[in-house]
Amino acid sequence: MSAPLDLDQLQTFIMIADTGSFTRAAEEVHRTQSAVSMQMRRLEERIGKPLFEKDGRNNKLTEEGERLLSYARRLIHLNRETLAAFDDRRLEGTIRIGTPDDYADRFLPEIMARFARSNPRVELTVICEPTFNLVEHIKRGHLDLALVTHDDMKGQSEVVRREPLLWVTSANHAAHEQEILPVAFGRPTCIWRRAATDVLDRMQRDYRILFSSWSATVITAAVLSGLAISVLPECALRPGMRVLGEADGFGALPDCKIGIMRGHTASADIVEALARHIAESLDNISRPPVEETGTFDFAGFAASRGKRLKPGHILPGW
Repeated sequence: MSAPLDLDQLQTFIMIADTGSFTRAAEEVHRTQSAVSMQMRRLEERIGKPLFEKDGRNNKLTEEGERLLSYARRLIHLNRETLAAFDDRRLEGTIRIGTPDDYADRFLPEIMARFARSNPRVELTVICEPTFNLVEHIKRGHLDLALVTHDDMKGQSEVVRREPLLWVTSANHAAHEQEILPVAFGRPTCIWRRAATDVLDRMQRDYRILFSSWSATVITAAVLSGLAISVLPECALRPGMRVLGEADGFGALPDCKIGIMRGHTASADIVEALARHIAESLDNISRPPVEETGTFDFAGFAASRGKRLKPGHILPGW
């Protein structure tokens, strides 16, 4: 029977992958650099594959290393979850979390499942509102934690995930070809709306805002019905949408940055535990896989890390 993998080695491996450096990883795990190097040699011997290759001064994961990284993160998380399940001092209480509805639909199932398994005595109270409102709730002490769209100008959150922001239209309509472009955006304070209008203004493209709403459901309906185009991060794409790119006359958009904001509340231990679960969950959730044939596999959303969506890609649906 094969010997099990060493969790200490896997933890060090993850730290090297995250920092890109054996030296910085050694500082994080409180070991000497030679001890870290020895750990990785033993891990490579155990796996039977090279896990690192040089990339200038940094260490880059090989293809096999990338494969192992996903398993390693899950094993470390399961180890923490198992220990927490048998810890008599485990957390108890209530935590209030807020998130926009487009993130709730994509991310909350994974976050809630992981957190509830590790902390069955903690009650989660969840509200879904736009980032602008959630920031105010945090400031006023109405929320303990919020998952928000990060604003570089304000720098108010800790970024835990990045996704491309994409122009989208209906796969079965041609709203994007109209002379005066019909668009559906969030309200004026929406970061994605500002990014999109900045690009359209630079392109000197005429547009008209037909729909304005905080609700992701409303924006999605406007796009799928062929009444307007919009901008969405990958996590918010739906069957029946088509991604637009430069070939269609649309300029590149900045990445969408998803961040965590912590409130000034008394539940510090619970907040930190949930923040860690969110960061780990978002790291494990893959981007939509795109095959060369142009098919879109929604069932495989959480099963594998896919390629980024290409302009012109159609998501089967309506």
